[in-house]
Formats: sequence, structure tokens, C-alpha cells
Amino acid sequence: MRSAAASQVTSQAHRLYRLWGTVTDVSPGMLKIAGVSELAGVGNEILIRKPDQTIHGEVLSIAGETVTALLFSPCESIRIGDRVDIEPEARIEPGDHWLGRVINFRGEIEGEENPPPPLNASSRRLSAAALPAHARRLLGHRLSTGWMVSDTLLPVCQGQRLGLFAGSGIGKSTFLGSLANGIEADRVVIALIGERGREVNDFVRKTLTPELMKKAVVVAATSSESPGAKKRAANCAIAAAEHFRDQGHNVLFLFDSITRYAEAHRETALLTGETPALNAFPPSTVRVIAELVERAGPGTDGKGDITAIFSVLVAGSDHEEPVADMIRGMLDGHIILSRPIADRGRYPAIDILRSVSRALPHAATPEENALLREYRRLTALYEDVAPMLRANLYEFGRDMDTDRAIHLFPALDNFIATKNAQGAEAGFAALRELLGTPPVSPAASAYAAAR
Repeated sequence: MRSAAASQVTSQAHRLYRLWGTVTDVSPGMLKIAGVSELAGVGNEILIRKPDQTIHGEVLSIAGETVTALLFSPCESIRIGDRVDIEPEARIEPGDHWLGRVINFRGEIEGEENPPPPLNASSRRLSAAALPAHARRLLGHRLSTGWMVSDTLLPVCQGQRLGLFAGSGIGKSTFLGSLANGIEADRVVIALIGERGREVNDFVRKTLTPELMKKAVVVAATSSESPGAKKRAANCAIAAAEHFRDQGHNVLFLFDSITRYAEAHRETALLTGETPALNAFPPSTVRVIAELVERAGPGTDGKGDITAIFSVLVAGSDHEEPVADMIRGMLDGHIILSRPIADRGRYPAIDILRSVSRALPHAATPEENALLREYRRLTALYEDVAPMLRANLYEFGRDMDTDRAIHLFPALDNFIATKNAQGAEAGFAALRELLGTPPVSPAASAYAAAR
């Protein structure tokens, strides 16, 4: 461990003169540097300047005379003996000039030769610590989301952190985009980590409305970029959300996807020699994800809140796979998207019996909670007898409760797919009217009019 005197020397060195070393070893995504181990620090930025490009990276570890750095750019042009400039820890300057724009992993506005000057900006570290738990407020009021299901059965409260769990091709990104357009927020920060380039373009141009983009920042690192760039883009996005929170704004933070972030960490950790564990994810993955997730949530007095939704891409729709299992316990609820539900054409394909918002029961009144319990009870009754119905083995008239569940199920199912522009009160009014339907028997109203 370095002494305080050594740390002071390092700080003074960065201020007084440029620090540089030379490349001694190059491997995919990594390089080793000699000549700076006494003055470099973990987290320092590295720059290798070539005639046609500047290669960026970050100091990852220091051992003896060797500094190991993680690269954010391709390494094909790097040669042994190249000069490597060591800069202080990377910082970004988020502000209102970022609104409506796409930002890269370096905190630069993409696609603009003459970017606007900083406006209401602040200089921020990428790897800041989360706010102290004891100083934070409790979850705030229930937010309108634009959907009946998330205004009632799965409420989102200000400062809450939710997970959106889904396999590929089930409508995860589409549903996330609809929440971006529907949830109340002063500022919206969207992290697109490891997504396809075409998908990033479609999300920005087609999914997000022009009105939303006026108050939104999109930070993107596509699937073709290095694992180091993906990790840094994720930290850039949460730092931007913290900036707006500290200005007193209530921020909506959407992260797609935390699985790609975990995979990027796995690549970098294995390169440094960390021991692989379950599915090759190293033990430090839990800590790294927790550090990112904990930076969202309620703020302290005088500041805003960060309401966060993290998408989790579950391989093969296995909701017990390592990343899904790690993050489930860190969040204030989870929404499960089901492939069988998507296959029968209901979107969003939310499996309501496997989804939960930990804002309940406090986010609803006793009467509202009673309605939610009744909805879940009837849905569960229907799911229990669904195989019998498909096999034509169910006998109507033996249990009025189950008959009622069968009769109501088409309306219960449709409730999840219904949009809601009038807020939670309208959602509960619709739910009250739906569940107030009197019991029905005659063959459960001819099996709900043949559905």
C-alpha cells in the first residue's frame, strides 16, 4: 500500500510535469508499461498518440516495475517502445449541454464537430462512491408510468430501483423505451451498453419522442467496442445522473443492459488474472454491480432522486443464471418478461405472478392493496387450471371462484397490455370496475365467450 507521502508526490507530479512511460508488452485489450510504477496510480488515464488516432486506456494494476493498463481503443497500431502518457484520474463534465445528445464513453458528444460550450456543468469522477445509506430519504411518491400494470400492480416510486428481466427478442428494449416516455422525470439518462449499433440508432430516433429527448441524455457503447469502453460508458452514465440529481432534479435512469456490463467486467477481470467462478464470472462481479446499482436511488435532503430501471438479459430465459441471480437481491423489485406470453401475442409480456415491486404495500392504500391481492389470486387460480382447460378436462360449476377467474381472465390479461395516460387513480378505478364484475357460472360464460 502506498504511503500518504507517495500519494502526495504522485499528485504533485501530475501538476508539475507530464508523466510518461514506454510500452513493454501488448495483448488484446491490455498492455504493460515500464518506467512509471512509482508515480502512476490505479484509475489514471493513459494516452498513446498516433498520427491517425489517440488510443485511450486506464491503469488497472501496478506490480513492481510494471503497470498494467486496460485499453478502450483497438491495439493493432501499438508497438513495443511507444510512449504512453499518464494522466490523472478520468473525469467528465456533464451538464445541460448534453441534453438531447448521444455521449460516448469518453464523455464526448457524438456526431458534432463543434460541440456546445458547457452549460450548468460540473466536473465529476467516474468512480464516485454511493451516497451514505443513513443520509438518504425514503422512497418517494408513486410515479405515473403510462401503463395500467405499472401504475397499479407493479408501482414505481420515486427513487426506486427495479430490474427488467427478459430473454432476447421478448420486447425488453421496447418496453424500456415506453417507460422512458411515460414515467414522470425532470431529466432522463439512458445507458445503452453493449447494444447493436443499429439498435442504438433506432432507440434514439424511433423509440424516444422529440419531447423526451429535450430532457434526455443517451450514453452509448456498442457491442463492437472494447469491454473497457463499455464499463467506462456505464460509469459515465451514472455520473451524469448524479450530476442532475445534485442539481435538485428528479432523474429517471434507464440501463440496458446490466448483463452486458457484467460480461465486460468479466473480460477485464480475467485478463488481469482474477479467478473465474460460476459461468466464469469472477467473485468481484457482485461488488462491481452493487457499486453501480447503489449509486442510484433516493437522494439526500436538498437533492433530487435517481429512479432506476436496469434491464437484465437472461440467457435462454433462465432466470436463475448468475447475473440475474446476483442483481435480483440488490433491487427494490423485478419485472419478469415471459417468452410463452410473448409467443401468444400479449405485450408487454409481463409475468405478473413472478414479478414484484417492493414498494408495496406502502405505495398503495389498504383498499388498493386488497384489489391487487384479488387480481393476483384470480390470476393464480386461472393459471392452476389452464392445463385442464386446454385439455378440455375442467368441469364448470364445481367451484364458483375458479369459474369467476376463468370468466375474468381475458380482461385480467388485457389489463396488463393497456396503456394509461391518466395516472394511478385511473388505473385503480379501471381495476375496481374489472374486479367488481359479479360472479358468473353458466360454463363460465361459455368459457369467456370462447375467449
